[in-house]
Parts: sequence; C-alpha cells; structure tokens
Amino acid sequence: MSPSPVTRRAPDRSAAIAQYQRRAGVYDAELALFEPIRADAIALLRLRPGQTVLDVGCGTGLSFGLLHERVGRTGRVVGIEQCPGMMAQARSRVRENHWPHVELVCAPAATASVRGQADAALFHFTHDILREDAALDNVLAHVKPGARVVATGLQWAPPWALPTNGFVMLAALHSVTSFEGLGHPWSKLALRLRGVEVEHALTGGIYIASGVLAG
Repeated sequence: MSPSPVTRRAPDRSAAIAQYQRRAGVYDAELALFEPIRADAIALLRLRPGQTVLDVGCGTGLSFGLLHERVGRTGRVVGIEQCPGMMAQARSRVRENHWPHVELVCAPAATASVRGQADAALFHFTHDILREDAALDNVLAHVKPGARVVATGLQWAPPWALPTNGFVMLAALHSVTSFEGLGHPWSKLALRLRGVEVEHALTGGIYIASGVLAG
C-alpha cells in the first residue's frame, strides 16, 4: 500500500495523475466554492492585451475564460496539465468556446516545453507543483524576468481555527499527494520572486501569494 499524503515527504507524480484522473468528471463542481479566489488571483496578474500567460496545472481549464478575456485575441494562454483525463476536459472547453489562442501542453510541469517566454504565470491550487523544485525551475525558465506570478491554494490555518483546519485536512487528502509545506505552500516559489505579498481567506485556510519573477 502506498504512503498517504500525510506521510509522504514529497509529491508523488503517479499518485497525482491517478488522483486527478478519478476526479476529472466532477472537478468543476468540486472547485465551485473557490471561484472567487480564482478571480482575485487572475486580477493580481495584471494582464494586458497581447500578453502570454501560463496556467500551470490548468486542470479542466476553468481559468481559461478569465485569462482569455484579459490577454485578448492577440495574446496567448498556455495551459500545462499532466493528467490526461483533466487535459481532455480542457481540450473540450477550448473547442466549445472557440479559443484559437489557448494552447495546451499535456506534460508534467517539471518537463513541459513552452514556445517563447510568458509575461505572467498562474498556479491555482497546485500544491504538489509548488513543492517541487524541478517543476518551479522549469516553468519559470519559460517566464520573463519581471513577470507577475500568482499562486493560490490550501494552507494550514492558525491552530485555534479548528473547523478551518478540519476542512483543509479533508480537502488536502482529496487533492494533494503530500502535506509537506502545507504551513507555507508558497515558500519555495517565494525564493524565486521579489516583492512577495500573501493574502488569506477562509480564516487563514486559503492563501493568494503574488510577486515578480527575479532577474
């Protein structure tokens, strides 16, 4: 029997693919509660028409609509997702909405190849990616120095917020493969950015971290 997220010391890529393959058909409904967080995170990217933005761990493409609105038809949205089931949903979303400038890359964040360099990057509820140095290094190598980078997700709330931490525990068991770094999930990303600011929601159980990629 494989270790649980509580006992794993690092993310497990095979476990993550299997986990999200099972969730692909219901993922959109499961994330509905966090849509206001997505909107706030995308606003912090400060995108402009014509820019390129990476949606890292894009899942079924729930961020594509808001991102596409901001970069326009002269910009590009590049979705990176390693799970085939989630990517299939993302492809369907792109076809249904006739988004010619949304490109999809089905590969782990640690090895994904992207044409050119992006002006911004979004990591929305991608804990495993944020805790993998190889994934961060590869993704940010495809991002321009000075670009805006925003990450969101679950985190442990203060110890007194017992109901919130109970929710975080249940949600994390369902969506991450390692609890490592759940106290400050953005810490490895922050080492690569400057001007990092962190906002909190849900009594400290959700974070939005933003900053600028260091040169």
